[in-house]
Amino acid sequence: MRQIVLDTETTGLEVRQGHRLIEIACVELVERRPTGRHWQTYLNPERAIDEGARQVTGIEDEFLLDKPFFAEVVGDFLAFIGDAELIIHNASFDVGFLDAELARVGAHLGCIADRCRVIDTLAMARERYPGQRNSLDALCKRLGVDNSARDLHGGLIDAQLLADVYLAMTSGQVVLDLAFEGAGEDAGGAVLAPVTLLRRPRVLRANAGELAAHEQRLDALDKAAQGGSVWRRLELPEAALAEA
Repeated sequence: MRQIVLDTETTGLEVRQGHRLIEIACVELVERRPTGRHWQTYLNPERAIDEGARQVTGIEDEFLLDKPFFAEVVGDFLAFIGDAELIIHNASFDVGFLDAELARVGAHLGCIADRCRVIDTLAMARERYPGQRNSLDALCKRLGVDNSARDLHGGLIDAQLLADVYLAMTSGQVVLDLAFEGAGEDAGGAVLAPVTLLRRPRVLRANAGELAAHEQRLDALDKAAQGGSVWRRLELPEAALAEA
């Protein structure tokens, strides 16, 4: 399975107010493994960047003057993503801007949903961690992903961090997938290394007070059942049960 982790930067927050893309960055995963391939470009948005966006990204208007227009790179962009599954944090934001740019080039290009299935990691995180902060920085901290190099929002570094976050959030899926593979092999037929448990699972045993409370509860059940409590019967030796 091929997946593309995608992030964008924009001139402002509202696509309906004519704000535009200034960066697109994509990181490739194949079978849940980073391949090292990525696609990234800055864009000339043909308009000024809002002050808030400038502070967040550190990108100045002058830096973008000699950068390509979206129409000049759309072919390369669509070729790179292909029909891969897209992984995006707060996907409605990025997809809205991408769809607007595609529409400016021509209706024949369609929209992102026509080409790719989209996974929204923000929606995934909100379901998994309800009531908690689920920004990319918060998820990095929660999942142990090193984001110390992220001083400003940047498409490529954010896509790389999001790839790590997504893999950490969905790591349990790997175990489930392997359960259905042939013994000792993965889906591609490669031999898997044996798994070694480095630590025995911790066993919690009832203390004296808990055992006494348990016995009192069984006594009450036995009395209510007039000596026929199934829990007491389960404690009897097999021979006694056979005679009962």
